[in-house]
Amino acid sequence: MTDRVREQTLQDAAIAALRRGDAAVARATLSEMADPPAMLLAQACNRLGDLDGEQAALNRILQQDMRNLPALLAMGQNFQRRGDLRGATSWFRSALAQAAAHGAPPALQPLLQRAQEAIAGASRDFEDHLDAAMAGLPTLPRIAQATDLLLGKTQLYLQQPSMFYFPGLPQRAFYERDEFAWVPAVEAATDAIIAELNAVRAGAPDFAPYVQTPIDRPAPNNPLRDDPSWGAYYFWQDGEIVADHAARCPAVMAALEQVPRPVIAGRSPMALWSLLKPGTHIQPHHGVLNTRLICHLPLIVADNCALRVGAETRAWAPGEMLIFDDSIEHEAWNRGNDTRVVLLFEVWRPEIHAEERIALTRLFEAIDRFGPKQVDAG
Repeated sequence: MTDRVREQTLQDAAIAALRRGDAAVARATLSEMADPPAMLLAQACNRLGDLDGEQAALNRILQQDMRNLPALLAMGQNFQRRGDLRGATSWFRSALAQAAAHGAPPALQPLLQRAQEAIAGASRDFEDHLDAAMAGLPTLPRIAQATDLLLGKTQLYLQQPSMFYFPGLPQRAFYERDEFAWVPAVEAATDAIIAELNAVRAGAPDFAPYVQTPIDRPAPNNPLRDDPSWGAYYFWQDGEIVADHAARCPAVMAALEQVPRPVIAGRSPMALWSLLKPGTHIQPHHGVLNTRLICHLPLIVADNCALRVGAETRAWAPGEMLIFDDSIEHEAWNRGNDTRVVLLFEVWRPEIHAEERIALTRLFEAIDRFGPKQVDAG
């Protein structure tokens, strides 16, 4: 009998032993082979409860083919039986990623489903473990956010301005009202501003579209382009006062005098009433720079309206300022039956020092003198 025939005979005998449930004979038979098939040896060891032997056999396979899907799944099950949930999760995730990238035969679909269930169970156990470890401590927002990121319950969103990035600023989606001394004075003017808004809308119910097609540049890729469903009524636009609007709304202009507005020729201040009609969705997008914060003073609020900035969603409340970094991905929607209107304006970020504001003002003005500036399309 040649060596090749002998090896095949032993392999066939080991397969037959496994089929009849005699794993001990299968492993003994395989041990007589010069180069036993690693997957058969792993299966025999698995049925005998020899986790170390199974792991060694699977390692042989993965050293030659790190993408071997059956071996990845079997390794996850091996670590699961050991009670090593973190190890099992890492193997199962590798298997699922491999299946997503290259597909998997139908026979492996039940094992992939079990891998997904194992990952979900391990995630729940891990969360319970962390909750128990942190029990009794006060709820701290940054700790909670970091834990949610660790658990995969939320996504990391960072500043990604489309034109200009200023380094070293904190990555915060929202700022709180009580962080700014000027907020109470602006909020105190809410009723007077609402009265001016109602008077203006009575005479001109439709605002101009917030996103408009320029005559000298390509049209912005925005589904709300030239659509008054997202409307604007400017008081300051491109750094210039809109005189007739300002004259009609002295309460608005007085409130805006209270805030630390950027004053940049041809660019800032920017202030307007922003209107969002029922059924309107402002798609996720980024602002053009991260040196400012956007402020919303809610004037007319509808149900089922909200603003998402990064991973956090907040609803508007009448007369309560919302302040956020629009260089982080954000979107807004009105799923209610009534129109939403806010007074929208920009302020310097508080972390930018006075001398930096002077330098940024000169830099932005120089950029704009070189050529027409990029316009924020929403």
